Amino acid sequence: MNKIKEFFEDEDKRTVLFLVLSLFSLLISFLHIEIFKIDIAWVAIVLCGLPIVKGAIEGLITKFDIKADVLVAIALVASVLIGETFAAGEVAFIMTLGALLEERTVAKARAGIEKLINLTPRTARVVRNGIEDIIAAEKVKISDILRVLPGETIAVDGFIISGQTSINQSVMTGESLPVDKGVGNEVFSGTVNQFGAFDMKATKIDEDSSLKRMIKLVESADASKAKIVGMADNWATWIVVVALVSAAGTWFVTGEIIRAVTILVVFCPCSLVLATPTAIMAGIGNATKHGILVREGDALERLAKVNRIAFDKTGTLTYGKPDVVAIESFNKDISSEKLLEITASAELRSEHPLGKSVVSHFKAKSNYTLEDPQKFELIAGRGVKSVVKGDTILAGNSELLTENCIEISKEILGKASTFIKEGSTVIYVAINSLASGFIVLSDTLRNDSKSMINKLHSINVESILLTGDNPQAASHIAKSVGITNVHYECLPEDKMSAIEEYQNKNEMVCMIGDGINDAPALKKAYVGIAMGGIGSDIAVDAADIALVSDDIKSIPHLLSLSQKAMNTIKWNLSLSMILNFVAIILAMTGILTPIVGALVHNLGSVAVIINSALLLNFKSE
Repeated sequence: MNKIKEFFEDEDKRTVLFLVLSLFSLLISFLHIEIFKIDIAWVAIVLCGLPIVKGAIEGLITKFDIKADVLVAIALVASVLIGETFAAGEVAFIMTLGALLEERTVAKARAGIEKLINLTPRTARVVRNGIEDIIAAEKVKISDILRVLPGETIAVDGFIISGQTSINQSVMTGESLPVDKGVGNEVFSGTVNQFGAFDMKATKIDEDSSLKRMIKLVESADASKAKIVGMADNWATWIVVVALVSAAGTWFVTGEIIRAVTILVVFCPCSLVLATPTAIMAGIGNATKHGILVREGDALERLAKVNRIAFDKTGTLTYGKPDVVAIESFNKDISSEKLLEITASAELRSEHPLGKSVVSHFKAKSNYTLEDPQKFELIAGRGVKSVVKGDTILAGNSELLTENCIEISKEILGKASTFIKEGSTVIYVAINSLASGFIVLSDTLRNDSKSMINKLHSINVESILLTGDNPQAASHIAKSVGITNVHYECLPEDKMSAIEEYQNKNEMVCMIGDGINDAPALKKAYVGIAMGGIGSDIAVDAADIALVSDDIKSIPHLLSLSQKAMNTIKWNLSLSMILNFVAIILAMTGILTPIVGALVHNLGSVAVIINSALLLNFKSE
């Protein structure tokens, strides 16, 4: 009993059941199979028609809202009054089917905000009068001293007063690499302390903290995004007026109520209601074949109006993880291959992403087994110190070598600076207190990024880069793919503000990103597209569309598909209106009866569905 009750409480499941029962009843009625003493088409009228009549009456009384349902309700009642039961049932079935398709294509997703809220730290480790105590995060006060241990999430915004570490700031900036922090550096709520313990002073708490502000941005952007109103509802008032005037005029001139009812039946906007959702569903089906999940039904409609696409950098145009791109040895006795092997051995126990990348690169390029270090020390914010085969190896930033009294030659620094200017990260390597060279790591560009950007430019869609990365890395990637409009060091609110600025100039922006920090921008943009494979759940939930396989080369096809879908909708609307006006003329002259009129009129619905179905096989050039 409980399962039956749950089934009928689910509106979608209940509607599908009613449609199936109505379809069978209409088939039986059309074939004149007598089962009961009454026309079995009444099943369709009761199950599909009554909700339409009820909704139309409620809309008129409570909001004086004249939609397509009003004309449908009038036609249903009029058909029943003159005994045209099959025509009434058929119209009710078609309209209910159209409404279900439309509802399925405009499903909304709000789980992203809830997941963001769940990221908010619950507790904080406060130090008062030398005593350490764990309290609720909302009880932290400005100027409180907090202690943050490795692996803990920072509860509030502030700055470090003692200690040094590396912080994973991807939740705020989207950048995959941890950022080295020391005394005086700012830290943000929601970011994760990866390696060293430190003490900090709280400067922004509770609702003013960075993570809470980002949650507010997502909520406000979501609320401000306008939804497209169905075309049938936009034209509903005029359709109702024309239909009623035509029916009343025909009745007055001919004195035949049957003609007036036929006019109402043939003028029911079935094909008009089906015009948009069938095209959108076919477009969604096409997108799915290309690994694209359209999560918001009207996203294709909006995408057709986009003239700018804003890209996040890390994980979108790039693969989102550092890889070794260069190895430079300045010791004539050590080849670049040997320098990589020595550094990989020194980094073997490291949990730092850069160290892991060096080890992974060596293992991918060589069949040799790495020597396990006899001693290993991770120095937070600096690098590692290891002993490998009796040699002392330092691998890290320039400060690590300087603090160990190791001089880095001008030759090494000069060569390294060329890579640093391109936004790459340099790991300096010293062997037994002698600077011997460096290894360069960089986030690598996706194979299809440049060609994809070129295709967008060829169809007059401008590109923008919005990234939390530094100016050098941002400019290097932008230049590599052909983007001239670059915004760097962007926090979530900066990305959102940049998009808002464009859209205030009536330039519709599509945002493509993958990180939690992109969620506000994805919501604010006219259309949001998330990288579904490597992207965070929160980014995917905030977006209208997800690239399931992270295949960015499908973006130009998606834009072409959206424009094709809109053209299909326009043809569908034109076709349905022309057919309706032809049918109304035939009804006025008495050529069409209500039943024949309903069948002829529904040819428009069939034509609309067939035209929309052609989108399933659409291929962009």
